[in-house]
Amino acid sequence: MATQKLSAELRSRLASLGISDDHLLACKLPLQEEAINIIRSENDVFGRVQHMTPATLHYWQEMKRAASRDGIGLAIVSAYRSIDYQCRLIAGKLEKGQCINAILNVNAIPGFSEHHTGRAIDLTCQGHEPLDESFESTDAFRWLTHHARQFHFTMSYPRDNPAGIIYEPWHWICQEEAPL
Repeated sequence: MATQKLSAELRSRLASLGISDDHLLACKLPLQEEAINIIRSENDVFGRVQHMTPATLHYWQEMKRAASRDGIGLAIVSAYRSIDYQCRLIAGKLEKGQCINAILNVNAIPGFSEHHTGRAIDLTCQGHEPLDESFESTDAFRWLTHHARQFHFTMSYPRDNPAGIIYEPWHWICQEEAPL
């Protein structure tokens, strides 16, 4: 069971966020290894520097160029997130009055996010609100659904996904782990 592999330190941090053993037992996401080999990719749509694994960067750049040749502009909203960052993200939402159950419908429990791997990227396109389900109605999303697999990317959270995460048409993960 993945929860048995959690360090005492992480369990303590999760408990401080109100993430209980019941939340952990209900979590359908696998425990994720935090990437140790990440490199700078580019700035996201907010101007923040993003990082990802070398293979992910390679395939992302290839995919972005191919989309551009087809008249599609793709942009990163978010890439690698450390466990610490994920904890701060959840803490910020708690401080704003959101309840932990609602947060966990949208954000993975720290330690269980694909973003920790350095292979997950959240995408958007120009003129579109980031991290919004309506991304599915864009030409960029249609292009991704037809071409992303060629570049080793798949959408992690389609509608009614078995992990119980909300539909995230913007969230894609590179399935190729090893550098080329």
